[in-house]
Amino acid sequence: MAEYVADKLDAARHSITGSNVSKIVCKASSREIFGPKKKHLDYLIACTESDNISVPSLAELLFERSHMSSWVIVSKSLVTFHNLMSAGNERFLQYLASRTTLWNLENFLDKSGVLGYDMSTFIRRYSHYLTKKAHTYTEAGYDFCRIGRGQNGQIRKMDTPKILKALPQIQQQVDSLLEVDVQSIELGNAVINSAFVMLFKDLVKLFACYNDGMINLLEKFFEMNKKSCKEALEIYKKFLSRMDSVKEFLKVAEDVGINPSDIPDLTKAPSSLMEALESHYQSLEKGKVPVASSKRPNLQPINVPQLTTESLNNPIKFEDYKKEELIKEEEHRLNSFK
Repeated sequence: MAEYVADKLDAARHSITGSNVSKIVCKASSREIFGPKKKHLDYLIACTESDNISVPSLAELLFERSHMSSWVIVSKSLVTFHNLMSAGNERFLQYLASRTTLWNLENFLDKSGVLGYDMSTFIRRYSHYLTKKAHTYTEAGYDFCRIGRGQNGQIRKMDTPKILKALPQIQQQVDSLLEVDVQSIELGNAVINSAFVMLFKDLVKLFACYNDGMINLLEKFFEMNKKSCKEALEIYKKFLSRMDSVKEFLKVAEDVGINPSDIPDLTKAPSSLMEALESHYQSLEKGKVPVASSKRPNLQPINVPQLTTESLNNPIKFEDYKKEELIKEEEHRLNSFK
């Protein structure tokens, strides 16, 4: 009840000042423990497209909310930021990328209770990912989640120096996303739930872009000089190691009810491909000139789902058997501390 009254007072204060944008920012990041409402997010996304709304002012209103002491307000402000970075006008992301500092939540700690402590860890990891997303945009000049994909996409057309630079940037962003490390048991929290949906959408798009970049890299591999070839081989090994982690993340998405049609199928390349790449590099190391024509790699593109189904637009619903299983796991974990 106290949280409800506080939210009403915040909204009323912004209404008195005549700022509807401030009022909606406040409502999107209210103290109620559920994700930001779609109508509020849609309004703020539309604001980023309007010539009459200052994007820096909108961002600063959200930053103000993200610096409050309540884990609910802070986490919901981050989810709102994430939505605007992903679906808003690109100038919103450009503004964030131009700032010298962003959220600075590395030491955030809500001491109001056990849940506050637990959520503080999530907030620190989530804000780190959003910071990496903005910094990657600064370094690359575009958002890898929005970049054109497929045979005619931008990343498939990059030359060797550009693709060798872009792929580590994508790898680092994927790593930062996976480090948020949301588990099935945590998705009963509606705020984490809303953040997980955004992370899921980002990961699907990021990894498809990552895969496109690898296709480009492998197509060029046998024409590279020894230095570039070694660099490309290390990039490919890291790609394979990340695939297992991505599959684990997608398994969580499947477990908590995201429609299987929204989850891409990740098929690992045959081991013979790695053998061919390493054999080619070893030949270069020995000063030999290997024949490239018979060693063409074959890596299939990842089909990106439309990501518009009901399971992504509504809170994730646990199946009854999964609820019982997770509750038992949590009870067992808690009993171990007694």
